[in-house]
Amino acid sequence: MRYRSTRGQAPLVSADKALRAGVAPDGGLYLPETLPQFEPGDFAGNASLGALANRLLAPFFAGSPLAQPLEAICASAFDFPLPLVTPDKSEPGLQVLELFHGPTGAFKDFGARFLFRAFDAIASADDPITVLAATSGDTGGAVGCAAEGARHARAVILFPRGRISAFQERQLCCWREPVTALRVTGDFDACQRLVKSAFADRALSARHGLTSANSISIGRLLPQMAYWARASLDVFKATGIKPGLIAPTGNLGNAFAAVLARACGLPIGPVVLATNANGTLADWHASGEYTARQSIATLANAMDVGAPSNFERLSGFGDELIEDVVRVEDEAIRARIAASHQQSGYIACPHTATALEAFARMTPETQAERPWIAAATAHPYKFADVVEPLIGLRLTPPPALAEVLERPVHVSDIAATLEALAAQLGAPAEN
Repeated sequence: MRYRSTRGQAPLVSADKALRAGVAPDGGLYLPETLPQFEPGDFAGNASLGALANRLLAPFFAGSPLAQPLEAICASAFDFPLPLVTPDKSEPGLQVLELFHGPTGAFKDFGARFLFRAFDAIASADDPITVLAATSGDTGGAVGCAAEGARHARAVILFPRGRISAFQERQLCCWREPVTALRVTGDFDACQRLVKSAFADRALSARHGLTSANSISIGRLLPQMAYWARASLDVFKATGIKPGLIAPTGNLGNAFAAVLARACGLPIGPVVLATNANGTLADWHASGEYTARQSIATLANAMDVGAPSNFERLSGFGDELIEDVVRVEDEAIRARIAASHQQSGYIACPHTATALEAFARMTPETQAERPWIAAATAHPYKFADVVEPLIGLRLTPPPALAEVLERPVHVSDIAATLEALAAQLGAPAEN
């Protein structure tokens, strides 16, 4: 399997080189040159998520140094539960795929754990890797956790000052070596531009072996297909109907993984995107015109993205595969969290609430025509300051999140300039 740039001006590369580069030399994002095609029966006997992921991903890593260790990488990365629950028994047509049972309580654990295990398999003491990760909330915590104790890869996490929850910030800044947390004066888009500028500085990038763990990395997206595959296969086996998916999304990584899985033949019906008040994707879907803009702060802060990077992948791949984009404002997020708990006892984080609201806005006919799976992307405790007043309960952290509160934090403040980032990396930027 080889990988091409979305911009078509870079050489084809193997999977390990695509993962290591993060962004293609022409500034584009990597996509598989071809897509393997599967039938549901191809996954018979793959009971565990790790085994299913290995079967699904094997063609994507064929011919690369990662082909041999892939099975072990998948088994180690996906060693936590993936429940598919029915939150409201009066609405059996909606199931929620809980993606927050990993060590940092967010769906980003799937991609980050896979990616760092892959990096450790291809890097060495003489050829190390530095992962730059811009985060609007959950990516950085997952990357830091996945990187802690890595042998040949370090993580440098950039996050926007004052734009994430208190718990999220603590979780970004509590990891031991080789992890560095940088609090940037600016919004998420400024952090993302800073990462891209560092990659574009070829001397700086080569000196530190820079790569990405954001969803601009194809190595983040590919493993995220596994949970959509698992859920859709289970529902299809039980019902004989391809379920629709509702993906909370900001930078389009979670959503594009669903689109990619569907394009590979997994039994997936329509894909609906749920966004917050950042209207770039909703306006594009309504008008056909894409206009990037500054992000705005919302309760669902991990989705506060005004210029979603993965739109470049989606627009060149098959944007017609998106059934709908539902924009959910903060007022509706609050109302859905409260209503969901009142009606069924289910507790949703603000991001999950956007997906639940998207389902609630469907016509009864659309809801009834097939099973629907909504992704729950983060544990509600991570947003206790928002959720607790709405449901009138104190939330208890799961053990992994409780441990974060006991860890010391380490963080440095920097301006949103390449010079400031280069100084933290240990070398000046190229003029």
